Amino acid sequence: MPKIDVPAVPERKGSGYPAPFHLKAGDRVRQALGDAGGLSEFGVNLLRLPPGAWSSQRHWHSAEDEFVYVLSGEVTLITDEGEQVLRAGDCAAFPKNQANGHHLINKSTGPAVALEIGTRSTEDVCEYPDLDMRIDARIGHYTHRDGTPYPERK
Repeated sequence: MPKIDVPAVPERKGSGYPAPFHLKAGDRVRQALGDAGGLSEFGVNLLRLPPGAWSSQRHWHSAEDEFVYVLSGEVTLITDEGEQVLRAGDCAAFPKNQANGHHLINKSTGPAVALEIGTRSTEDVCEYPDLDMRIDARIGHYTHRDGTPYPERK
């Protein structure tokens, strides 16, 4: 496989969360490096978080493992256990089907860059423990816990 031209990989800013949950991750920028390399079994995102930005809403996956490696800057990892600061060279792992909601927040004054790596499953259900929200890969859109769909964001 030839070298991936990272600057040529499209950037995706923000999130697909329903309103108002999209706001906290509105400034995050991701580049799907795994997709650019033709990977299908797992994803690799280059994540950029400016000061104040969230990587996502706090979540956990039923059928997908996740791994985060901080390349530069500093982020705060929020889990059920509390807060931990991660700096360049630090990493964290989130095994599938462990109900420990997690996300990153850039509470520093400078930008942060990390790699997000995760398996892909057509059977995954992603739960958001702080919100009445979930997404089932078989359905493909966000719903309340009772299955009622969220309206599409305009």
